[in-house]
Amino acid sequence: MLRFFRFPVPLVAACLSMMALGYAWAGENTTYPIVIKHALGTTTITEKPKRVATVAWANHEVPLALGIVPVGFAAANFGDDDGDGLLPWVAEKLAELGADKPVLFDEGDGIDFEAVAATDPDVILASYSGLTQSDYDTLSQIAPVVAYPESAWSTDWRDMIRFNSAGLGMAAEGDALIANIEAEIARVVAGYPELQGKSAMFITHLDATDLSTVNFYTSNDTRVKFFGDLGLESPKSVVEASAPGQFSGSISTERIDAFDDVDIVVTYGNRELIDAVTTNPLMSRMPAVASDAVVMLGRDPLGTAANPTPLSIPWVLKDYVAVLAEAANKSAQKSK
Repeated sequence: MLRFFRFPVPLVAACLSMMALGYAWAGENTTYPIVIKHALGTTTITEKPKRVATVAWANHEVPLALGIVPVGFAAANFGDDDGDGLLPWVAEKLAELGADKPVLFDEGDGIDFEAVAATDPDVILASYSGLTQSDYDTLSQIAPVVAYPESAWSTDWRDMIRFNSAGLGMAAEGDALIANIEAEIARVVAGYPELQGKSAMFITHLDATDLSTVNFYTSNDTRVKFFGDLGLESPKSVVEASAPGQFSGSISTERIDAFDDVDIVVTYGNRELIDAVTTNPLMSRMPAVASDAVVMLGRDPLGTAANPTPLSIPWVLKDYVAVLAEAANKSAQKSK
């Protein structure tokens, strides 16, 4: 649940009516200060930010989706086909807004605090991140910071929008953006009824040369939470193996029978990995593997967007749902 507090906002009914009609509300009626409570402290926004910086993965997509170009954000370090530091949906949005590429922070070795400070931001958005308390305290010396609501790297796309848009003084626009994305998801998923009721597991990494361990994303991870938006369920086995506050887990492949309730497996890999998994005496016992209900993602836009973000969802939704539905059909055929 979003935990931020605002002083009374005039004309709320009128604003909601405008939202229902599809109008954008520019937030002029937002009353300051805005106080946002999150896992690392309490942030107070005293006036509408003019210079917005973001750190960590995808937080910049919220202001961009709301028509604001950040002064700086993290360079893409996965799925960036052309090496320009921008994922395709971000590059497209910048072009749509007629904006040049902002300052890109190199976070290969962690947050570049000096680079962030050099952009002179009024607010720093990081509601989807792995900020430590030390990171947060250091960034807070630069500008007010909006951190994650509960635990690192577990903020789903809705709360990413809610918290970041609150930090922009644009909570109403954030709610409207969520509603628009939900409507698009519902429209696409309606065409694939075979997904309903199927269970899916997201394996983080498999080594074709060593399949002794299965590493997986827990039910706390955003990729797994996104399955629910698409009509899929989290298997009981994954839920029970999900430690509070942890976004990943690991078990020995000798215990692979624990995942007999998994209909679909999603992971990152290629043909070599598929061959290794299907011929492995333990992994091949997994029902999803036996039925070939395995979705292999690459280091490309589709693989990147399996971790849902405000701009990536509409970009790859049709393709992602289609490959999941193909796997669901294979699982259904095997069970007959």
